[in-house]
Amino acid sequence: MTGLQRLDVQHAAALLRFERENRAYFARFVPDRGDDYFDGFAARHAGLLAEQAAGLCHFHVLVDGDGVVLGRFNLVDVADGGAELGFRVAERAAGRGVATDGVRRVVELARAGYGLHRLVASAALDNAGSLGVLRRTGFVPAGEVLLDGRPGLRHVRELGA
Repeated sequence: MTGLQRLDVQHAAALLRFERENRAYFARFVPDRGDDYFDGFAARHAGLLAEQAAGLCHFHVLVDGDGVVLGRFNLVDVADGGAELGFRVAERAAGRGVATDGVRRVVELARAGYGLHRLVASAALDNAGSLGVLRRTGFVPAGEVLLDGRPGLRHVRELGA
């Protein structure tokens, strides 16, 4: 059984393990975070929690029954009833519906829990997995974007009342 949890200080070790174990896998789809990310992880994690406490972002982890992080689902740049969704799942969980399930959960939480009305998300054109997740969860293409020099699509999801 997996559970979506709001990021907390208690997730730091499991989240760092998730990022380290999947670093090479993630780098196939998005730019690598770099060594500084891992070297300064404790301070970075504290900074994320401070942003969340200020209401600027909402960070979530999807964990299995043993507390192992399977994915991250984040709502960033919260303003004017909207936010940007970002997500990533562990390589061992890819292709099993984990990302789709996590995005659905976060979309509902954004609407019912955070009172958001609109989400945007982007994925590179060569990231078929993420593009599929966005389509399956009701996001609609809204234009082309460049993502660190890679062509991509920006998507929008209206959440309604």
